Amino acid sequence: MLAELEQLESDALAALTSATDTAALETWRIAYLGSKGRLKGMMPLLKNVDKADKPAVGKRLNEVKNALENAFERQSSLGATESAGPAIDVTEPGLCPPLGTRHILSRTIDEVRDVFARMGFTHTEGPEVEDEWHNFTALNIPAEHPARDPIDNFYMGESEGSRTLLRTQTSTVQIRVMETQKPPLKVIASGRVYRPDTHDATHYSMFHQCEGLCVDKGITMVDLKTALFQFARAFFGPEAEVRMRPGYFPFTEPSAEIDMKMQVKGEWTWVELGGCGMVHPNVLKGVGIDPEVYSGFAFGLGIERIAMRKYGISDLRWLYDNDARFLRQF
Repeated sequence: MLAELEQLESDALAALTSATDTAALETWRIAYLGSKGRLKGMMPLLKNVDKADKPAVGKRLNEVKNALENAFERQSSLGATESAGPAIDVTEPGLCPPLGTRHILSRTIDEVRDVFARMGFTHTEGPEVEDEWHNFTALNIPAEHPARDPIDNFYMGESEGSRTLLRTQTSTVQIRVMETQKPPLKVIASGRVYRPDTHDATHYSMFHQCEGLCVDKGITMVDLKTALFQFARAFFGPEAEVRMRPGYFPFTEPSAEIDMKMQVKGEWTWVELGGCGMVHPNVLKGVGIDPEVYSGFAFGLGIERIAMRKYGISDLRWLYDNDARFLRQF
């Protein structure tokens, strides 16, 4: 039996060296170490061994069993390493991951704020969910005004007897600033606003505005025009084409629209950037500022349209498609 064990070990180790894949290793394990394998088949033969030789034969049987199991584990681990692919060469140069950048709208907001900061404007912010007082009433928009119609607003419910809504303009920040601070005031506010507009190349239901407010003694329309034209030329370059035309807003008097010439679908045309005007006396009275002593101007600019003009983007919707191929260009 000792001779048979020697032969079994020799045959098994020789067969194991040729088992180079998982299937071959499993076939070898079943043949030699399985419940019906050759090693198990040697166990019953112990009863035919002389009593005096049984200790030596039993010891040898265990040695062969351990030798085959250890050899199988080594070969299995070698096969697993090989199947996982080539080893990593840590001396090779690494692969640099692509670097991300800030979204073009975030960068445009920062750039706009930086230009106005150089003019002395201080940045401030306000909530996106507003009440009717700050979004309409305090801005001299009467209760029956069509701007309050549910079809033109995202109303959310009622709070303390007043309806709440997603703000439709950053002019609400003007009111909050004038409620808590007294003139002289010179602030700039930026943020998201919401209107249920139909999406097209120049309109979206959620967009960004930059609101400016200046209140002091002796402020006139000349100061407003100077600030806006200085901004346009500082931001877009000395060749920037900007115009102001008469407009109407309940919270400014007189009021004007700000237009800039930009390319839309391959054609140069005037596109509205926002509105502006002298703060209405009723608005000043509503926040406790005497309009006989102080005057001020306010303006609201569309960030998306500013970005479109500066970077030659012809469709506002591209800014929200999250297409990395488009965003990587800026």
